Amino acid sequence: MDSFKKYVAEFFGTFVLVFLGCGTAMLVGCDAANGSGYLLTALAFGLVIVGMAYCIGNISGCHINPAVSLGVLITGGMSGADFCGYVIAQVLGAITGSATLGAIFNLGGVQDMTGGLGSNGLGNLCEIPGEVTGKSVIAGLIIECILTFIFVLTILGVTSKKFKHGSFGGLIIGLTLTLVHILGIGLTGTSVNPARSIGPALFAGGDALKYVWVFIVGPLAGAALAALLYKWFEAGVPEPKAVETAEKVVKTTASKPQTAKKKKK
Repeated sequence: MDSFKKYVAEFFGTFVLVFLGCGTAMLVGCDAANGSGYLLTALAFGLVIVGMAYCIGNISGCHINPAVSLGVLITGGMSGADFCGYVIAQVLGAITGSATLGAIFNLGGVQDMTGGLGSNGLGNLCEIPGEVTGKSVIAGLIIECILTFIFVLTILGVTSKKFKHGSFGGLIIGLTLTLVHILGIGLTGTSVNPARSIGPALFAGGDALKYVWVFIVGPLAGAALAALLYKWFEAGVPEPKAVETAEKVVKTTASKPQTAKKKKK
């Protein structure tokens, strides 16, 4: 039952991410030349993470991203069964979010400024407009891998049980997602989240669906590399309880000779 609650939380969180993040992109556009829509979209994705972190963070950890879940799995923070449950819930949440956006924009006769439900693409990486080549694909993979690496590494550091970062974790993670979007939107639309890419691509079709694998492989590779690096960073670092216990032992040991001297007197 507890696991089911986590899956529902991940479904809801990913739905909100796609609905508000991609929805903002669809409404205001992501043309870097015009600036405002570009920044609004970046902020929308980041602010969703801030809100959801404090909303469902205590329930599921607020992964709402298969790449984040993979990083947590590799670092030993969740079981394989939960990982599968999380990913399924996240993908379903993203699909539902995209379907809801499509219905609202169609029923309301609202123009989709992205032309594809906010889906990711490689169009901005083409030497010839609209002609995706092997170079475009490689560039897309590298961009998504690096941006996801930065994002997941930040998450693992902020949420580590070996270090105390107070209650600002959600804010830091949200701002980091905003940061990677500021660079990535003009290149790939910024995925760093396979579920967020799968949802819109299923309804947009065309190249968005044809190259969606780039936005699955790139983020997962980046997340795996981030997790392996962070495991190495944390190797040998004791848990806070172990440190406290060691300090108590030292204090107790240091006080014993003094007690013995008092008895002799």
